[in-house]
Amino acid sequence: MVLLFGPMPVLADAVDYVAIPSGTLISVLSNASVNRPITIAPFSVRVLPVTKAEFLTFILAHPEWQRDQVAAVFADHTYLNLWPGATSFGEQSNARQPVTGVSWFAAEAYCESENARLPTWYEWEYIAAADATHADARKDPAWRARILSWYDSPTEPHGTNVGGQANFYGVRDLHGLLWEWVDDFNALFISPDSRNQGDPDKLKFCGAGAISLQDKENFAILMRIALLSSLSGVDSTGNLGFRCARIAPTSTSSTPIPIK
Repeated sequence: MVLLFGPMPVLADAVDYVAIPSGTLISVLSNASVNRPITIAPFSVRVLPVTKAEFLTFILAHPEWQRDQVAAVFADHTYLNLWPGATSFGEQSNARQPVTGVSWFAAEAYCESENARLPTWYEWEYIAAADATHADARKDPAWRARILSWYDSPTEPHGTNVGGQANFYGVRDLHGLLWEWVDDFNALFISPDSRNQGDPDKLKFCGAGAISLQDKENFAILMRIALLSSLSGVDSTGNLGFRCARIAPTSTSSTPIPIK
């Protein structure tokens, strides 16, 4: 892991991370060879998104990330703007609500304080494909309908606590609560091979990113990609939060799970 902000004291916190086994994923994004499975190395991920109380602990330990002190190159004017004060998220009952309104830079800095990092898009897509009993539920019409029903009328994340139903891996709140930053958010529509882009004039049109999707019926994932790829690292929104991930120890062994 490359530290963006230098060594940070690790927060003394019993945060739950769950181990995710290695596997393969056919992503909705195009890669160098259409429909070629992508290998996902073992990693671990936070069971829950980062909460307001956890983020407050972080900014108290690292005041340079408080709303009134953060550098403009790391966060825009909407950073934590729903908080009533620079070091207050409001009522104590809000402590278990997910933190939102944070920039990518702030999210990455927080994760580094847990000896972690933001998950990559492929890692997030890999675990988010699961329902409660299957590693890959993306072809299940009922699963898609449930997710799309949230996108149609999303709840306000600052009014709902974390802790939804666990999925196949034991991870919670990947859908139905908030959007989440990923490490490589600004590269989601970029192919490493220019030959995959087809007609460059197509990319001049609004929504052209959908051209490079493998699974164009997966509208919920398309909406996530469209949002993330429209942002810069300093941006923040009232329904965008994050969770952290860690590279698994080299001694970790697991049975690969194919996600098709």
